[in-house]
Amino acid sequence: MSLSHTKINLATHMQTHTGEKPHECTQCDKALSCNCYLKNHQSTHTGEKPHQCSQCVKALSQTYLFIIHQRTHTGEKPYQCNQCGKGFSVKTNLSNHMKIHTGERPYQCSQCDKSFSRNSTLANHKRKHTGEKPYHQCRQCDKAFSRNSTLVNHKRTHTGEKPFKCRQCDKSFSWKCVLIEHQRTQPM
Repeated sequence: MSLSHTKINLATHMQTHTGEKPHECTQCDKALSCNCYLKNHQSTHTGEKPHQCSQCVKALSQTYLFIIHQRTHTGEKPYQCNQCGKGFSVKTNLSNHMKIHTGERPYQCSQCDKSFSRNSTLANHKRKHTGEKPYHQCRQCDKAFSRNSTLVNHKRTHTGEKPFKCRQCDKSFSWKCVLIEHQRTQPM
């Protein structure tokens, strides 16, 4: 690596400390510290998805999302909890997990006394108070859902899809919780 390239890397790194974000997107008000991040960001506006997975049909617009996606195929979990050893493919998932050990629940519901370790969990919880169901209704039965993951799981009742496979006996299941229960009954 050349000395000038090293200086550029250092300057870019220092911007993470100063908060300087000189590279502005012309499509929205987002500003980024590195031109390479800006190029990745701009693909969200163009719809361009240059990163095609060779193992499935998924295509992604940003390099870091592609790297994270690849871990679903490789099983790589480079971020490990130093308290229980559980591994994670994404650093933010490890950070969220650590709150289990610390008991930290910084997100408080303003309508009841429940608190949560993740803001997204609080947002889902608030829908119980409002009755909001922002995810599209099921096209087959018109049921509506407050969480997208619940809608995805529900659709399996119509499609018969069974994506969770037992490694010991090759049986497949529609829901992960059923697979886990099944595996408890399997001999080691």
